[in-house]
This record gives sequence, C-alpha cells and structure tokens, in this order.
Amino acid sequence: MITITDLSARIAGRLLIDHATLSLPAGAKAGLVGRNGAGKSTLFRVITGDLAAESGAVSIPKNARIGQVAQEAPGTEDSLISIVLAADKERAALLAEAETATDPHRIAEIQTRLADIGAHSAEARAATILSGLGFDHEAQLRPASSFSGGWRMRVALAAVLFSEPDLLLLDEPTNYLDLEGTLWLEEYVRRYPHTVIVISHDRDLLNTAVNSIIHLDQKKLTFYRGGYDQFERQKAEADELQMKAKAKNEAARKHLQSFIDRFKAKASKARQAQSRVKALERLGTVASVIEDHVQPISFPEPEKQPASPIVAINGGAVGYAPGKPILKGINLRIDNDDRIALLGSNGNGKSTFAKLIAGRLQLQAGEMKLAPNLSVGFFAQHQLDDLIPNETPVDHVRRLMPLAGEAQVRARVAQMGLSTEKMATAAKDLSGGEKARLLMGLSAFHAPNLLILDEPTNHLDIDSRRALIEALNDYNGAVILIAHDRHLIEATVDRLWLVNGGTVSVFEGDMEDYRSLVVASPKKAEEKLDAGLQVNKADQRKAAADKRASLAPLRKRINDIETLTKKLESLIQALDAELADPALYEKAPAKAAEKAKQRGEAAAKLSAAEEEWLELSTEYEEAMAG
Repeated sequence: MITITDLSARIAGRLLIDHATLSLPAGAKAGLVGRNGAGKSTLFRVITGDLAAESGAVSIPKNARIGQVAQEAPGTEDSLISIVLAADKERAALLAEAETATDPHRIAEIQTRLADIGAHSAEARAATILSGLGFDHEAQLRPASSFSGGWRMRVALAAVLFSEPDLLLLDEPTNYLDLEGTLWLEEYVRRYPHTVIVISHDRDLLNTAVNSIIHLDQKKLTFYRGGYDQFERQKAEADELQMKAKAKNEAARKHLQSFIDRFKAKASKARQAQSRVKALERLGTVASVIEDHVQPISFPEPEKQPASPIVAINGGAVGYAPGKPILKGINLRIDNDDRIALLGSNGNGKSTFAKLIAGRLQLQAGEMKLAPNLSVGFFAQHQLDDLIPNETPVDHVRRLMPLAGEAQVRARVAQMGLSTEKMATAAKDLSGGEKARLLMGLSAFHAPNLLILDEPTNHLDIDSRRALIEALNDYNGAVILIAHDRHLIEATVDRLWLVNGGTVSVFEGDMEDYRSLVVASPKKAEEKLDAGLQVNKADQRKAAADKRASLAPLRKRINDIETLTKKLESLIQALDAELADPALYEKAPAKAAEKAKQRGEAAAKLSAAEEEWLELSTEYEEAMAG
C-alpha cells in the first residue's frame, strides 16, 4: 500500500498540493487525472524523492522498487535489446558476478536467484515488450542512435516495463506511441502484476487499463474506484450533492442570522439570540463546487462544399526519394462528407499519405484528381515548432487578417479556444495544449473543405479532447484523422482506412475488431492484416464504386434538401426580424398578416424538408453499411 499523509508541495513558490491525503491499495492500477498544470507530475517527483515535500509524507513499503521512464531517451551505440536487458540491474549484476565467482556456494546462490527472477527467459520477455511497442526483430538489434527521439522514448518505456518495478509510474506514456502501441500498452498495464499509477488524458486507456482514478483537483487528492467513465459519473453525483448541501446550509445560516438580527437588541430574547450565534458558528459553511469550464474549439464552416469526390486516386504511388515509393497501388476516393481515420503502425506511411492529400508531396506514379477550388487545412504535431516564439496568438492571427480591426482579430483567436489572458501571451510561454489550439485554428483559418489532423491530441487534456470532438462533429467539411486516441476516433469518424504493407486500403471492421487484431500479438496481427489486404481487393473496390453509383441520385436528393433547408432557415430568420417590429402592425396590418402567413408556410416546408432529409439520410447510411 502507498499512503500519502497531509502532503503539501510547491514548485517555484506556487502551492500545487495542499495537505492532501490518500491511500492506494497494493496492486492497484490507478489513473492520475486533473487539469494541465494541476501538479500531477509534481506528485510523481515527490513520490520518487526528486522533490522534497513542504509538509506531510509519502509512505511506501521498504525495499519497494519504483520505476519511471527516463527523462532522456537512450542514444548510445548499444542495441535496443541490450539496453532493455540492462534495465534489470539485479540480473545484470548477477550475470556479471557469475562470470568471475569461484565459491561453489556463491555460484549456487547466484544460479538459484537467476532462476527465481526468470533471468534465462529475459531476452524473450524483452523482445516481446519491444515488439509490442513497434520494434521488429531486425530493429531490436540496431543501435539506439539510429532511431529518432520519439522512437528512442519507446525504448526507454520498454526498459522500465522490462525492469518490472513494484511501483510503476507512467507520465503520459501514449504521447510518443501510435494507436497500435497504445492498444498494446493498455493490455500490458491491465495485466501488470504490481502497482501502477499512470498520468494520462487518453479516455480509453483510463477505462481499459486501470481500476481506479486519483483526481488531483483544487490541490487535493480524491480516490475513486473504477475507470474514467465511472469516475465522471461519481464526480458529477458528488458535485450535485455538494451543491444541494451548500444551498441547504446557506438557507439554515440565513434563518439563524435573521433571528439574531431581529432579537439581539431585545433583553427578553438576548439568551435565545446568543444561542443562535453559537449555533451559527457550529453550523460552519459548505464549500462551493468550483466549475472549471474548458474553452470550446470551433472550426470555420466552408462557404461551399465541392461535389464528390473531392479527391480520387487511381494507381497512386508516393514517397520522398525518386523511384522509392513509401506507398503504391493506392486506389481510393474521398467524398465531401467523409470522416476517415488512418490506422497502421508508425513508419507505415500514414503521415506520408496525409501529406499527399494536403499537397505537401506529389505523386510519383498514377493519377490524383482534386475537386475544383478544393481547400485543405493540415495540422501536424511537429508544426508546433513553426509558431513564432515571441509573437502572441493575436499577432499570428493578425498576419492572416491584415485589414481587420482589433475586435475581429481577437474574436477569431477566441474561436480557437484561447482565453483573453492567453491572447497576449508569447507563443513560447503557452502550454503545449494552448499551442496545439492555436496551430489547429491557424490550419483551419480559411475554412477548408477538407481538414487533416495528424496527432492533434498529444498536449490536450481530457476536457480539451472533448471540445475537439464537439468541434469536429460540428464541422461541415470532410475530415482525415491520424490519432492514437481511440475514443476520439470512435466519436468522430465513420470510415477506417488501413496504411499497411506499402499501400492504403479500406479496413472492413470497427475499432474493436482492430484492437483485437493488435493485442492478439503484433506478428499475428501483421499477418492477418496482410492477408486481409490480399483478399478480393479488386472486387471490394468495384463493389464500393457500384454502390456509390447506384446511390448517387439519393445522395443528390439529400444535398438538394440541405440546400433548401438553408434557404428556408434564412427566410424564416428574415421574416422573424420583420415581424418583431411593432411598427409593422400599426402601419401595415395587412402586410404583417401576409408576412405571418409566409412565415407559417416556410416553417411547414422546413419541417417537411427536415423529416424527408432524416428519412433519406437513414436510408443512405443503411445502404452504404449494407
């Protein structure tokens, strides 16, 4: 058991944890949640002893080993497998001693201990962990220096998982993982034999991998049993009860205070008034529920959506070096209402495909047709570095609106979900989440018809991710999404494309099917995915094309109704504005009656159009799914 007692901690003079108390059962898998900047990473530093507490204590069983991912990724010439194996210090020390030991009793002790800790199966276990995090056998033998920083962080994660500490601390481990690595990690943490505390904003990981939630809020720690969804329900219920208790408390205090005010000057009532004063002191107060609302995100609506398909690729090949395509044999189309998620391990070409669609790369072979006047907005995580460090969000937006007034510029910044305070903050001083909001807003600034988001959630907390989901669902254009957040994918997209085996193809299944493939075993999953790509690909493409062709009239009718609906809504809005003028009824009562009649007819037509749209849309979706 881990026990935190009356703990307080500061960073740079700022109090982040204030007399917090918590008990965590042995073997618990706990998600540590709270808003960005609340002090979650600070709590980890106190637990590991890297930061001294201002007061209170953290009690951990004697000799318990604490493990967390190293801050710096290994960049040596050692192979990945040897780096991971070296993370088990006891095994490494025993093996080294076994090379030189001469005492028969000591040799026996060494061999017994090596057997106890499973030292002889260590290489297989290390290889399994590396494989789950995306390294095949060949990659495991390569030096760490040959990998980029993000991949080396995976090696650091593999090392701490392999060392199997009694208390495993993971701080946003999915930030440098792809969806496949995240799915594997969920399963690994869920089965981990010791205690785990994980800081994460990944809702699915917090629902799948952990069995309890630690909430750091208002400088206090609260323990909840269950996953994140259960925590949200329990928190909402507790907040509602607290608000009721506060209202009841305030009513009682008001009643007592009223008696005191009325009778404190009367000698005959002095004793009763004094007793009410004492009762008021004993009653105390109930704290208010502090609601910390996240700023919404919104994407501007495209003025006109081009006809489908907005992108059509036949026999496409794309890459970075001439004659060396990363992806080839691409035969796909994107319609103006598509919501697509790209699946596939990092390195398979998801970002390459996104850059092709965004116009950042050109085809090396085949043909790609774009709808006339197609506008594409492209967000990629690495572009955060492109923000001008000393310029504020207002400065960035003003560059795109040189003729606009200050109020208009600030209104556009507000749509990106940045508060008034942050509008005047230099980009270098914004948090990762605030930078991501700014960059997403800049990427979608000119109301694109197609929005491509490549890992948009790395710096967003859970509430900001919910705001992103709402923004994407409100957005009227097409979307291509690359993300390791399964909840975001399931909540916003309706088509899955798989980037695997050097091509891009439709994935026939849902996210649960894909998860089952990935967690079965990386090797088996790869084999199944490869096999699935080879079966009836031509037939599937032809069937999909035939289905779209047969449903084209239905799709056209749906589009016509949408156009009619917008016209009727505009007409009703204009009529309402006229009918709201009292002078109309005095000066031209006949005209007012006619306007009211027109308004009623337009409302009836709108109701009928919406009903027909709903019926036809359902028919279209069922036909596409069938």
